[in-house]
Amino acid sequence: MIVVIDNYDSFTYNLVQYLGELTGDVRVFRNNQTTPGEIRAMQPAAVVISPGPCTPHEAGISAPLVAELAGHMPVLGVCLGHQCIGAAFGGKIVRAPAPVHGKVSEVRHDGRTIYDGLPNPLVGTRYHSLIIDRDTLPEVLEVSAQLADGTIMGVRHKHALVEGVQFHPESVLTAAGKDLLRNFLRLAGVSVNDRMHTAERRTQGAVGGLQ
Repeated sequence: MIVVIDNYDSFTYNLVQYLGELTGDVRVFRNNQTTPGEIRAMQPAAVVISPGPCTPHEAGISAPLVAELAGHMPVLGVCLGHQCIGAAFGGKIVRAPAPVHGKVSEVRHDGRTIYDGLPNPLVGTRYHSLIIDRDTLPEVLEVSAQLADGTIMGVRHKHALVEGVQFHPESVLTAAGKDLLRNFLRLAGVSVNDRMHTAERRTQGAVGGLQ
């Protein structure tokens, strides 16, 4: 079972759809509907923290849940969920140089863990006005992805399977977004639907041949 924490965002069910296609077993809880202890007691295979319109401090259990689960259960944070990872370990969340809404950017990554086998740079779709402050990045986190100007687009816990992405892998404009989610699930030890992956590759190849 995969648990998704919904931070009251329209993108949450795009994530749920992708995860459902990959695993078929997803449960969704609003960020004020449960507690970190209750989530841990469910023993999900992994937890995904969704995007949202607020700050980490306004996102219910999201940041405390990261702190509770790190080292015990795999966690992936998307957009606000990514910022919650930074905040959970003591990083500051600050205003981005400019807010972006549906902007497609080249994201450079380190090719490890969730980025294994993905294009580099990766085309990522961004909807955010806040970022993790690089100057206060917690010691337990490392930058896994960034823009050309150094703006953090991904963080990774150094000792636990906790990953954050500032961009939206569930957006149709993000290249290989489902592959990123697939990589995370595999790292978490989740059985993934590879038949759909093969069908997607065949479709992409057929479309490419027509261009």
